[in-house]
Amino acid sequence: MITVTAATGRLGRLVVAELLQRGVPADQITAAVRSPQKAADLAELGVQVRHADYTEPHTLAPAFAEADQLLLIPSAEYGRRFPQMKNAVDAARAAHVPLIAYTGFVNTPTSTLRLADEHKQAEAYIRQSGIPFVFLRNGGYTELYAGELGDLAPALDSGVMYGCGADGKVSGATRADLAAAAAAALTGQGHAGRAYGSGSDGRVYELGGAPFTLSDVAAEISRQSGKPLVYQDLPVDQYARALAAQGVPQAFADLLADTSLAVAHGDWFTSSTDLEQLIGRPATALADVVAAQLRAL
Repeated sequence: MITVTAATGRLGRLVVAELLQRGVPADQITAAVRSPQKAADLAELGVQVRHADYTEPHTLAPAFAEADQLLLIPSAEYGRRFPQMKNAVDAARAAHVPLIAYTGFVNTPTSTLRLADEHKQAEAYIRQSGIPFVFLRNGGYTELYAGELGDLAPALDSGVMYGCGADGKVSGATRADLAAAAAAALTGQGHAGRAYGSGSDGRVYELGGAPFTLSDVAAEISRQSGKPLVYQDLPVDQYARALAAQGVPQAFADLLADTSLAVAHGDWFTSSTDLEQLIGRPATALADVVAAQLRAL
């Protein structure tokens, strides 16, 4: 049994779809979700749906029962992720789950990204649990850089795309790419990765595609749209203020600016080929993602 948490989220749904596509029987997949009513479509496919709320520990061990592999996808609740993951790992131990797979960020141990702090804590706690693990360290979602957050139209109108990533490189991949990697790792259909430590307790995958800069993103959007668009680098505090001026809540604006600054620090770059080896193909090209975002406009 493969149990996928947050299975009604954008990444979780893609993982479930990939598992089905790879031939895992639907009744051998459990969607562990906070709101089971949102998983009605998965239940219709034959996937088991169980209530699992990271903030309600008593729901977790029953949801994880009989799991041979548990994929933990953290919530989007910054500042609450580690306590939630601690609850989930404790429940996995109580349910005698044989293996935990955890989705974090590329370069987790060395990342300067504020959002990476809770991933560092979660990875450490999983190691301490004694449960064999797979760390799926995901690169930045290419969709986000290509305008998924709704900033593509304003950028095209102004002719300027702002950020604070300088000429740093992003080893981006789409959610579909990363879901395929997770499914490959869970089903044993991938062969990449490095054993953690000296034994067989864990495996770590650094998952990223062909690198691009923020200037590359602007140039590709300009090329495909036929409109002039350039990338302009700003100091991190100025970029945060600019986002807030556009209506982004200040706390979220600060996190977005910090995420962009991490590009300049090299935190979103990896030379690893784990992703391509796992999924048997290169990550989706930046040009293809930009084309999809422009169509969505």
